Amino acid sequence: MTVRPDPAHAPAALSRGEFVALMAVLVAIVAFSIDAMLPALPQIAADLSPDNVNAAQLVLTAFVFGMGAGTLIAGPISDAIGRKPAITAGVAVYVAGSLAAAMAQSLEVLLVARVVQGIGAAGPRIVSLALVRDCFEGRRMAQIMSFVMMIFVLIPAVAPFIGSLIIPSFGWRGVFGAFVLFGLVGAIWLNLRQPETLPPNARVPLRAAVLKVAFLEVVGHPMVRIYIAVLTLGFGQMFALLSSIQQIYAQTFDRAETFALWFMAMAVLSGLGTIVNASLVMRLGMRRLALASYAAQTVLAAALVVLWTAGLVPGWAAFPAFFFWTFTVFFMAGLTFGNLNALALQPLGHIAGMAASVVGAVATVLAVAIAAPIGLAFDGTPVPLFVGTAVCSALAWALMRRTVES
Repeated sequence: MTVRPDPAHAPAALSRGEFVALMAVLVAIVAFSIDAMLPALPQIAADLSPDNVNAAQLVLTAFVFGMGAGTLIAGPISDAIGRKPAITAGVAVYVAGSLAAAMAQSLEVLLVARVVQGIGAAGPRIVSLALVRDCFEGRRMAQIMSFVMMIFVLIPAVAPFIGSLIIPSFGWRGVFGAFVLFGLVGAIWLNLRQPETLPPNARVPLRAAVLKVAFLEVVGHPMVRIYIAVLTLGFGQMFALLSSIQQIYAQTFDRAETFALWFMAMAVLSGLGTIVNASLVMRLGMRRLALASYAAQTVLAAALVVLWTAGLVPGWAAFPAFFFWTFTVFFMAGLTFGNLNALALQPLGHIAGMAASVVGAVATVLAVAIAAPIGLAFDGTPVPLFVGTAVCSALAWALMRRTVES
């Protein structure tokens, strides 16, 4: 295969602030597409699956499944045709899936449209990481990704609230109109302002043999395999929380009406994790921050399992304790996800698109397999979620102990 030179120091023509904001918007398309649907699930169930209200939750997993599938091909396509065309094509597919979903008259059609939407959303999600890798590397890339996450966290934070504002006037179908608008804003901004970061002479042809060699290089790297496993566990516990959180608010704490506001407050507060990471990663390193995060979450989640099952949490303290714990899970994501992606891509700059695709696809698809049984174990309490998080964090910590700092 033709190995392109590592473009790690390619200049980003935009100011750093605008570059970070643009990358945040493109990456946030995925989170917005998931979180804005949360308040729409009851209406979708009533309209399309009144005899099986739980089936409406498939609207979330169908999107994640499509995103996982799309993630595997988005990076290689960007390595072949460039970052901007790949992101733009992904947004086009995402918009088409959103429009089809808005017009769906059955749950089955809606789920197919959500899969298409997820495939398209994988483009901006994964190729944006490769674009950042084109311009930065190592701890500097981790710092930039932390800045991206600072802005990124605001979008999914307000997504349920935005959905709750749209639904009374336009119904659940109106939420998909917001998806179309959000995607178009990101694509237009990218094409008007951001120069291409992968020159033609550095591109890798989209051929099966080339892709196979690149894929084997990614999965053949021992450290990269570990980081993929850790990301899988991190995504798994996060997807489990997102799948269960509205049900817990509604059934366990009787706060369905104020869910969107509580979620927004929690997500905004958890943005502190990215700020802390940006300030510490250059001094402490990515590995040490991830180790500390997973160790702390293991202890906290395990303690809550013990306290909750033993009946030692008084009624007045139950909701504050759960709210604080969800904050720590999102805070931990701010301290780990950007770092883990940077660590995984660090030795693979010459095939950054393929590497980002493989890492993202494997971690996402396997994370769904972790999240689903945790969500299905819901018993009216958050205990199954505490257990799942404690186990995932403990395994992630153990795996991180086998790595070395880059």
